[in-house]
Parts: sequence; structure tokens; C-alpha cells
Amino acid sequence: MPIIVTDTADIRTLTLDRPEALNALTPALLTELADALDAAAADDAVRVVVLTGTGRAFSAGVDLKALAAEPPADGDVSGALNTPARRACDLLSQMPKVTIAKVNGHCYTGALELALACDLMIVSDAAKLGDTHAKWGLRPTWGMSARLIRAVGVTRARDLSYTARTFTGAEAHAWGMASQCVPADELDTTVDELAAQIAANDPASIAAYKDLYRSQQDRGLSDGLGYEYTTMYDMGDAADRLGTFGN
Repeated sequence: MPIIVTDTADIRTLTLDRPEALNALTPALLTELADALDAAAADDAVRVVVLTGTGRAFSAGVDLKALAAEPPADGDVSGALNTPARRACDLLSQMPKVTIAKVNGHCYTGALELALACDLMIVSDAAKLGDTHAKWGLRPTWGMSARLIRAVGVTRARDLSYTARTFTGAEAHAWGMASQCVPADELDTTVDELAAQIAANDPASIAAYKDLYRSQQDRGLSDGLGYEYTTMYDMGDAADRLGTFGN
């Protein structure tokens, strides 16, 4: 199976597992990933979802053999890739759990779109990332144009997309795309500790924050403030948590 599912307490790790192909994305892999994300979103025992890859890569992006099997029309990859990839990205960005991209190595194009759909990105200092759509005569269809400008600003996004150049984990951190860049041998521990720290907090509060932050990206300031002031959430853990204060 191309996806390995691992549970540690209330943290679920989904690992892309095609190391012989640098975890390249196929319709079957993307469908299995979307199904695994759907299951994680529905599982009340899961509070944080980590997405990563086996071996030297997070993922090298779309498998070129999959593209050859159904050549892109007007730069748009096939629906066989688009449909599960968009479902996976929507789940990563919208599920009421924190999603973390643990970028251990190569992370290009479609894989970068998956990573950008996560709430947080933690990168190894050995990571290499890039938006290479233009190199292959493609255009983004999984959210790159919307998410990359929000991650690094429109000017840098244009630079990265127009040149199709690769960049380092350290650059991703310096630009604000990644929240942390750490030595490769510290990546697992760093993500484990971060995920545990998040999971210790109230899941209803986290779900509310996730919805609120997403809404702010989609609205102007006045509308965003109104949404925050008036939107109610089903939350009931505050009294118990406040009762532990000072203990």
C-alpha cells in the first residue's frame, strides 16, 4: 500500500511510501491519501495529522508516467489526478484537526501543493522544494496560485513559479513558508514534540482557530472581524481546563 498509517497516542502520521519513485504521486496514491485523510478527519481520537514521505523525499510530485498515460490538455493534468488531489488538499486545509507537513527531502510541484495545504510546514535543512509546473508546460490546478502567494507573498511567488527553481528548507523558513527548519536528524523529534504540544490543547479551540484563520484569508478586515465576533462553536472544555489553573 502506498500510504502507511501510524498512530501514536492522538497523533496520526500518514507516510507516502513509494521510495523507489521518490514517493511520486499517482491517481491511486492520491486516492488512498484522500481516503486516509477523510478517515482521520472523522476519528475523534485523532487530534493532529502529520503528512510525510519515506526515504529521501516528501514527494517528487506527480509521477511523469501517470502524466504520459493521460497527457495534459492545455497544461491541465487529468481529472484522474485532479479529483483525488483536490480532495486531499481540501481535507488537509479544512478538517478540524491540525495538519503538519513534515518535509524530509525533495518536495516539488504537486507535492508542494499538498504541503502548502497543511496548517504548518516543518522542513529539514536537507529539503529541496520547488514549483516546477512551468518547466513541464503545466499550470497549477491543486491550489498553488492561491496558497503560494499567501505563504511567501505575491512577488516571491512569481519569482519561484516563473523560474521553476528549487529552493532550500532554510529559504522556505526564512520566507515564512515553513514555521521551522531543523537538521535532518532532529526532524522527527521536532515534529513529534510540536504535535504533542498541539494535541495537549483543547481540540474544540483548535478547530475554532483553524476555521477562523481560514476565514480571515478569504475575507477583508471588516468582514473577518465580524466573522470572529459572531461565529459560535460547540465548545465545553474551558471550565475543566481553567479549573486546573494553579494546580
